[in-house]
Amino acid sequence: MAFQERFYKTLVVSSSDKFNESLKTHLTEGCCEPVTYAGSVSEAKRYLLENQYDFVVVNSPLPDDAGIKFAIDASAGKSTVCLMFVRSELYAETRAKVTSYGVFTLPKPTSAVAVTNGLYFLSSARERLRGLEEKTLSIEEKMKEIRLVNRAKWLLIENLKMSEQDAHRYIEKHAMDTCVSKSEIAKEILNTYS
Repeated sequence: MAFQERFYKTLVVSSSDKFNESLKTHLTEGCCEPVTYAGSVSEAKRYLLENQYDFVVVNSPLPDDAGIKFAIDASAGKSTVCLMFVRSELYAETRAKVTSYGVFTLPKPTSAVAVTNGLYFLSSARERLRGLEEKTLSIEEKMKEIRLVNRAKWLLIENLKMSEQDAHRYIEKHAMDTCVSKSEIAKEILNTYS
């Protein structure tokens, strides 16, 4: 499986050694490293509390639960995508329950091609989440800058009796003249008047 030079930290939740061995060949083709194995939902929950995973693969049922709620909860994480294997007779019902939460499902038994495709789907979904994370960080940084500039403007208004428009213009012009960001100018103003 040729993924784009990315490694996906993977948690496999399965009590079946046969399933784990079969899946291992797909996971060790260079993309899913490191791989952690949990034999029950309760053990998997502990791992999720301690670590962040890109992929969570659930082989249902598990000794302590079917794993449906766990798969949904795992997918609720900002950066985790989940693939759930369910018995073919329960596949349609389970898929209907988990699809709206972003959990991918495959019936079992399944083919090697389907497993490979399932992992490709996970990598596509994870990369989409990665892009959204970057956009979110960018927006958060922009909001932080806006709040900082606004605080500086209010200090200029309060201390130098400028209008809001004049204070804004002052910060922008000073940033352009000195070739630094508005954030840097705002920090200088905050240091001066705070």
